[in-house]
Amino acid sequence: METIRIAAGALTTNKLRSFLTLLGVIIGVATVVSVVSIIAGLNSYIQEKVFQLNPDVYVVTQFGIITSREQFLEAIKRKKLDWNDFRAIKQRCRTCAMLGVNDTTGQAVKRGAKRLARVRVQGGTANMAEINNLDLEAGRFYTDTEDHHSAPVTVIGSGVRDELFGKVDPLGRTIWVANAPFRVIGLLRKQGSIPGRDQDTQLWMPISSYRKRFGGRDSLNFYIRAEGGIPAMQKSMDEVRVIMRARRRTAFRAEDAFSIVTAEALQTLWRNISAGAFALMTFIASISLVVGGIVIANIMLVSVVERTREIGVRRALGATKRDIQLQFLTESILLSLGGGLAGVLLGYAISKAIDTFSPLPTLVRPTLVISGLLVAAITGLLAGWFPARRAAGLPPIDSLRYE
Repeated sequence: METIRIAAGALTTNKLRSFLTLLGVIIGVATVVSVVSIIAGLNSYIQEKVFQLNPDVYVVTQFGIITSREQFLEAIKRKKLDWNDFRAIKQRCRTCAMLGVNDTTGQAVKRGAKRLARVRVQGGTANMAEINNLDLEAGRFYTDTEDHHSAPVTVIGSGVRDELFGKVDPLGRTIWVANAPFRVIGLLRKQGSIPGRDQDTQLWMPISSYRKRFGGRDSLNFYIRAEGGIPAMQKSMDEVRVIMRARRRTAFRAEDAFSIVTAEALQTLWRNISAGAFALMTFIASISLVVGGIVIANIMLVSVVERTREIGVRRALGATKRDIQLQFLTESILLSLGGGLAGVLLGYAISKAIDTFSPLPTLVRPTLVISGLLVAAITGLLAGWFPARRAAGLPPIDSLRYE
């Protein structure tokens, strides 16, 4: 405790110099806290709101997960998945507990004088609400009977409700989708937005109504739930692959002319993306921490020179080399911990501001705060090691004579 008291007194003697010394550590720790909070928030949001596939559901699609220009050019040459493919899987697949189909386009939606220029219009079978984990705030999803009869009904997102209806209850009212009337029967729960896409500016309609209005020129997406749950996923995917390859007359050694996407594959892709972003931002933040550590080491060396006589007096009064070394190490760690605490508070404030004023979600966990302080303490320990060794190695007689 005496060592800590002496170290704190030495640091508070030159408050401005101590603060300027801490800037590098403050900026580095604040960057780490804010970046990690953004990535943690995005990870949580992506898993809960964006990747809504159940783990026992997979999607058969023309494109799949595209990670390069070459993959895109190859996928665009594939034959589109059509309604005959859907019927073939439905008739032949014995390991498919549930099969749904989905198609998407962008269209203008109107109600009276109000108009939304670009709404994500999705057509799907009646079981897509269950397969795709669609959560309703009010009303209901359409039924198989309504799908069979091409009923002009729709389930809208909260963004469409806010823009076209305001405070008015939309259920039972009519909107115009691509100049065709549709009755609102359900309202999706608010999902928020991610960079590049508003999750709430969307609507769903029966796939038969969708095909009747927009045709069947686009490639369909087939959502399949495996019979037997997650353990039977691979068996079900293999059976669907056989059916689709037979329909495409794919050669034995040729690549699939379609893609199969699972929830695990989507999450793995996102983890790889977020890990790359985290590594990049951590590298940038580490530069600030290195600079802060160098500044701390430099100031501690200056402090050793300024207090050479004090070191000689303490050694003459019985202080050991270990006592002197511990004192300067304590000063360095306290100095860095002060910067770490300020950096954590600044990073927390930045993450909350980002969460409030931007679409990026953030999440600050207690482990993140502890990690920030730990990084600061380690920085102070490494930066103060050499100055502390130098101070402990000063000869007592020469130190007493130092002017």
